Amino acid sequence: MNASPVMELADKVLAKTYGRQPVCLVEGRGTTVVDDQGRSYLDFVGGLAVCILGHSHPAVAHAVCEQARRLVHVSNLYYTVPQAELARWLVSRSFADRVFFCNSGAEANEAAIKLARKAAKDSGHPERFRVVATERSFHGRTLATLSATGQEKIHKGFEPLVEGFSHVPYNDLSAMEAAVDGTVCAVLVEPVQGEGGVCMPDPDYLPGLRRLCDERGVLLVYDEVQTGMGRTGKLFAHEHFSAPPHVMTLAKGLANGLPIGAMLAVEDAAKSFTPGTHATTFGGTPLVCAAALAVAETLEKENILDHCREMGERLQSALKGLAGKFPFVKQVRGLGLMVGMELDRPGGPVVEAMREKGFLINCTQDTVLRFLPPLIVQQHEIDQLVSALSETLAQTA
Repeated sequence: MNASPVMELADKVLAKTYGRQPVCLVEGRGTTVVDDQGRSYLDFVGGLAVCILGHSHPAVAHAVCEQARRLVHVSNLYYTVPQAELARWLVSRSFADRVFFCNSGAEANEAAIKLARKAAKDSGHPERFRVVATERSFHGRTLATLSATGQEKIHKGFEPLVEGFSHVPYNDLSAMEAAVDGTVCAVLVEPVQGEGGVCMPDPDYLPGLRRLCDERGVLLVYDEVQTGMGRTGKLFAHEHFSAPPHVMTLAKGLANGLPIGAMLAVEDAAKSFTPGTHATTFGGTPLVCAAALAVAETLEKENILDHCREMGERLQSALKGLAGKFPFVKQVRGLGLMVGMELDRPGGPVVEAMREKGFLINCTQDTVLRFLPPLIVQQHEIDQLVSALSETLAQTA
């Protein structure tokens, strides 16, 4: 495909931090996006799990337009109605007592790390400053969150890393038990690993982590940046395992594309954030909170979570059917509409071939095809994807 003028311009002036697909997207409706050549694609990337209600959802668009006419930003020196209402909604539907709003998942994880250290010191344990995370995890690109991330390729070139992070294998409770000593203030895990390849925990892993943290006086922090807001078929992924955390981070799907992050915490931890200990200029503006409230209302009013579970079962079942046809498909795994298909070979050529067929999918960890469609995806769209994928896998066998 020849580069469009926009692609040529972007390649000249943008930082080269992404290996972008050769497509310039200009419009989206529901599960479909359109490029500058007028070609349509079914979007099974969903802005990397962000656009949970699809593109240009009318409720979100209406909320943004109405709020933009009223009040966009005043800073957190003042109270605003949408922010307070969104915090109330999150608290009422979670384990948490308080919410801190920011602009991204990385910032939410930064806040959680800071809170864990501060809470340990406030409780009389200044020696507790370390955070134990897991291998193959992903927690962000800031210097602290990349240090928390358990992937060497993310660390490369940015050493020395921030002190105080260690990593153990994911889904290994014994390894975590051995790592959590008197210097640890928090355990940081994704209930389901996303960038790590859609890695699933055993049923007793998260409950075991909660027991361990309670026994040793350590905060359990869930990074639900990708899994939160219904992606797995429940509002929060940890609800599948009946193991609530002390602290949780959210971002991606919270405002369906507007930049927002949130850190939720129980009061005993949250009380360590006092005026001056942490802050953000743009976090939780009236505009983004109005969008997030529209997302929250739509999730409940339209029974999106039930639909997500139903469509997720259909997608996984169909993909497992393909695994039975093609021996180079090693495994299909996931929860709700967060699904991975692991191959025994690089998945990049499959992503490219599917794009040429009019489907956008993603590959992580080099060999795991990842499917993160909007939660409003329909049966016939899943069937179309699976049919095209079957044809593509047959061509690449």
